[in-house]
Amino acid sequence: MSREASLSGDTSTPTHSLALSGEMAVDKSKRYDRGIRVWGAHGQEALEAARVCLLNAGPTGTEALKNLVLGGIHSFTIVDGAKVTAADLGNNFLLTADSLAGSRARLSNPWPELARYVEGVDLASAEDQLHSHVPYAVLLAKAAKQWQEQHDGKLPGSYPERAAFKDMIRSWQRHIDGIPLEEENFAEAASNAHKVWAPPTVSPELRASPGFWVLVAALRRFIEGEGKGLLPLEGSIPDMHASTQQYLELQRIYRAKADADAAAVEAHARAILEGAGRDPAAIPAADIKHFCKHARYLRLVRCRSLAEETGAGSCRGGALRAALAAEDTAASAALYVLLRAADRFHQTYQRYPGSYDSEVEEDAALLKSQAQALLAECGAGGGAAGVADDLVGEVCRCAAGELHVVAAVVGAVAAQEAIKIVTGQFVPLGGVLIYNAMACTSSVFAF
Repeated sequence: MSREASLSGDTSTPTHSLALSGEMAVDKSKRYDRGIRVWGAHGQEALEAARVCLLNAGPTGTEALKNLVLGGIHSFTIVDGAKVTAADLGNNFLLTADSLAGSRARLSNPWPELARYVEGVDLASAEDQLHSHVPYAVLLAKAAKQWQEQHDGKLPGSYPERAAFKDMIRSWQRHIDGIPLEEENFAEAASNAHKVWAPPTVSPELRASPGFWVLVAALRRFIEGEGKGLLPLEGSIPDMHASTQQYLELQRIYRAKADADAAAVEAHARAILEGAGRDPAAIPAADIKHFCKHARYLRLVRCRSLAEETGAGSCRGGALRAALAAEDTAASAALYVLLRAADRFHQTYQRYPGSYDSEVEEDAALLKSQAQALLAECGAGGGAAGVADDLVGEVCRCAAGELHVVAAVVGAVAAQEAIKIVTGQFVPLGGVLIYNAMACTSSVFAF
């Protein structure tokens, strides 16, 4: 199955009545109490509206996804074309023995290559053996296309239509003397027919441009105008030794100024939205006020893409050379180089170093050669700094394996960074994190 296949999971709990909605609100405040204490109600709302896509459902990825689900994300999509192997059962808590040889993800909409493949499968002329082994995904794709051609491009919507869709699939089975043959693929297609009329969809939030930069532009106008070079007032004051009357009066003055500043920023935001042809009320007033209250904590973090970091000649050789030479970062920097070298090894030999016990020593030499070439390209080669042989041996010995205990740590860090981005709170890591489980240390590099 291709890597474009996906599985969507909705972690939200729908409410069916006003009474149930109230009960859910109480339960939610208890369930996410610790999270709300850290990132507040506004951050929790952002999490509950978040839709997360996980690329590769390995042990580290599933650990990260687990933590995001526990944090309250709205839904998730897994993209992974790999089949479940025996090794997965030992380090991936989401899988059981029943998952063996199954896909780690599911089919959604067919892409052009799949559509051409489906078109090339002729059920009418197929021999019985082939007919009974056509993948149910192909059967569903064919059934969906035929149904849409007969129903003005629409998919089954009502219960009778969905039942008729399943009957159409069953009608394609071969018969002997009017008795249908036992063809498991058609039974699978019928039982998975719901994937045709309920595929993963892109939410409206993903299609709309975010309002954050509108607020940034409005903030700039405020600073240049009403603020006279200053940020909007936060509005709260710390506890201090004062009479109750004086404290409340001072608090009232601060709040009034903060409200006036927020109103000015809101006016700028409305004008910017209107000038861009958008609804002036597209950003709620509460969000603008929240933005103004925390404006002093805004930070701009620019991270390089993976393509920029791993591209030829784009590595920051001076920083890498310094990290390899420093005692406290040498091992982590060497692991960074070796992990990139292992990827190059895989591109060259279509396997990771150490995949076969009989070739570990040979692979170690090849891996070190790849690492030295990478250092030379980055301008970090030569000198005393380099990659230790014992670390080369460790990378080959693990053979790209993922221990569950290590995946749990790295997955937790990944989930934490995702929550920072989703909630817009706290400062994300500004580089690549290397976790050295052998020494129980971690380092962040900007190579």
